[in-house]
Amino acid sequence: MTATAPTTSGPTPAPHDPERVRDVVGVGIGPFNLGLAALSAPLDDVDAVFLDAAPEFRWHPGMMIEGATIQVPFLADLVTMADPTSPYSFLAFLKATGRLYPFYIRESFYPLRAEYDAYCRWVAARLGSLRWSRRVVAVEHDAAADAFVVRAEVLAADGTVTGTEEHRGRHLVLGVGTAPVLPPALRALADEAARGEHRGAGPLVHSARYVPHRDALAASGSVTVVGSGQSAAEVYRDLLDGVHGDADRPGYRLDWVTRSPRFFPMEYTKLTLEMTSPEYTDHFHGLPLELRQLLGREQRGLYKGISGDLVDEIYDALYRLSLDRPVPTTLLTDTEVVAARYEPGEAGDAGEYVLRLRHAQLGREVERRTRALVVATGYAASVPAFLDPVRHLLRFDELGRLDVARDYTVDDARRVHVLNGEEHTHGVTAPDLGFAAWRNSVVLRTITGREVYPVEERIAFQTFGLPDDAATRPAPVPAGERAGGEAR
Repeated sequence: MTATAPTTSGPTPAPHDPERVRDVVGVGIGPFNLGLAALSAPLDDVDAVFLDAAPEFRWHPGMMIEGATIQVPFLADLVTMADPTSPYSFLAFLKATGRLYPFYIRESFYPLRAEYDAYCRWVAARLGSLRWSRRVVAVEHDAAADAFVVRAEVLAADGTVTGTEEHRGRHLVLGVGTAPVLPPALRALADEAARGEHRGAGPLVHSARYVPHRDALAASGSVTVVGSGQSAAEVYRDLLDGVHGDADRPGYRLDWVTRSPRFFPMEYTKLTLEMTSPEYTDHFHGLPLELRQLLGREQRGLYKGISGDLVDEIYDALYRLSLDRPVPTTLLTDTEVVAARYEPGEAGDAGEYVLRLRHAQLGREVERRTRALVVATGYAASVPAFLDPVRHLLRFDELGRLDVARDYTVDDARRVHVLNGEEHTHGVTAPDLGFAAWRNSVVLRTITGREVYPVEERIAFQTFGLPDDAATRPAPVPAGERAGGEAR
């Protein structure tokens, strides 16, 4: 399943110098900051270092389901949309690993998810600016040096702290990503499960940790998937074939519960894709907060929906599996988990989770029992606690979130930059892999004071809002109609 890459030790990092003031200190090494590191690597006037608590790069390891692809074309790699000639492109990776011709013959724009992860690890191995096993605990501002001081704990392989480091930078780039979110009705139950209080029951996990628990989920006897998007669909499809094999076991089931009125496919038409553009981001950023909040909820189907091909594949699998007997599964739409509890089994029987479900259209509630749960309810950004010492330098909106300017900065000095923490201010482009290189080009322009990589200002054929020209002025009213009567 995993694409292989040539082994390399990568560049040797320079010895740590706590007094060195760099141009950039990046916190977090996901695809977005990794892309910034790759685009910064050839620049003589950008001295950067990037820190992450993980021991190495891993992209969504809990969702590395066999055969799953990413939902954007290969051009949405770390660098290509900013610099198609970069040695850190996905095509360069394929050439280096001997996979370019097989990828060409495959005739699909969409890399395997495991392949994209292997590509990112290949890039990471070639960059000398990355520092792994560094857990950032505080960011302070040294006014005398006009620099941010980033304090990090150095972690051993087992997670124990072996020392501390300070990294100084004129600019701070936050690429800490988002964290798994559980619906309120399941949070307490998940905390109990994490503490081991549900002995005998199957796992209760967020989809971010699905793969390590897959066998235990399948062995539990009954699984309920909660969620509306691609992750929920992938988990359901992955478990579906195994359900039929165990259908003769009493009570064995695989259910899927979603609040959405239907199983929404991701909208992938070309004019809709133009919403991942500088022009739409300008338009969205200029809207009032209340309207941005509303649009954020309405537009989730644009990037949190399910691949149409996967929706069809699930139906085809259900059709095939139902050929000789009913499939022990229930798919519930417009249904929300409003309460949940754990009930231990009797006389050695496995315990169960009892879900109270409410159907929005009917206004009725029922209870449904399951022995295991996969909660695929997405991710959300938050303000890291390590920013507390510099909160007075940052802007926040009335809901307590970072108030991210159009150029992705959150301070008046334009020194603190945010990557993928701006969905509430910038809309659908925030989590989009295909827009990341454009955003990093803007960040580098701010840092260097020059346009290192071309920053396209207009790419869309359509206009968002109204054009600011004479074409929007009302047409003249005929004289007869101005008097209130019909023209004669």
